[in-house]
Amino acid sequence: MANTVKISVCQYVLRPIADFEELAGRVRALLNQVQGSDLAVFPELFTVELFMTFKNWRQTPISELGIIDKYTDDYVRLFSEEAAKRGQFICGGSHLMKVDGKLLNVGHLFCPDGTIYKHAKTHIFPAERDWFTEEGDEMKVFQLPFAKVGFNICYESEIPECQATLAEQGAEIILCPSATFTEQGFWRVRHCAQANCISNQVYFVHVGFGAQPGLAPMPSGYARSSILGPCDMAWENPAGIIAETKINWEMTATGIVDLDKLDENRKSGAATTFYDRRRRVDRYKIWPTHIG
Repeated sequence: MANTVKISVCQYVLRPIADFEELAGRVRALLNQVQGSDLAVFPELFTVELFMTFKNWRQTPISELGIIDKYTDDYVRLFSEEAAKRGQFICGGSHLMKVDGKLLNVGHLFCPDGTIYKHAKTHIFPAERDWFTEEGDEMKVFQLPFAKVGFNICYESEIPECQATLAEQGAEIILCPSATFTEQGFWRVRHCAQANCISNQVYFVHVGFGAQPGLAPMPSGYARSSILGPCDMAWENPAGIIAETKINWEMTATGIVDLDKLDENRKSGAATTFYDRRRRVDRYKIWPTHIG
């Protein structure tokens, strides 16, 4: 029997809302479209939409974005309840929240049994400094019933060490909730995601949000969410695209990834990069590759 995982991306579009329940209703509507998927994934920081529920938000500086931490309990409750009710693993994207007095960008993976795996973004994008966001320090892999998964939140995917350590820890699927304001930013993450699928021979789930200038606290948003795999003969699409959304539409897309195929491709694919990278590790220790 094939060892497969059904994954859905839930692409979101920011718009003015009145309260948390309006966001929750749209989350549930997207989840209703992906019933039967093992794993559903939402974008990075799509909860910034909640900034618009505060009075005079247009006059409030973006440096105050951390006030959405007020909704952290509601956010956790929403996704915990939906994961349990649907019997589904749900990556609730990421959310700005206070942890031990620090404002962190935290990815959440909600499990049907009530377990919540968290990852604090370790490399914040330069613009995030405007919100006084600080950085986490850990990069871990989580064992789910169907696969080993890890987080590379947006900019982390552009840092090769963040990708490599997950592969070294056994990750088969990397979750990349993302928030990019420009098309150039989108392609930076997308190109790095596809390169990671090749260099580490993993599946990569890249999920973003769209936003129109002036209609959200973000300057804009550009997204085309996707499920990606290695570019090799074992996969039907030669570009390594397993599923993909339209640009900036609020919609879902679903694909099935085969973990046995991934394992076999690492051993006997046209490009066996996963093993070849480790085969010459003695050289890497000699070459001047380390920064600092």
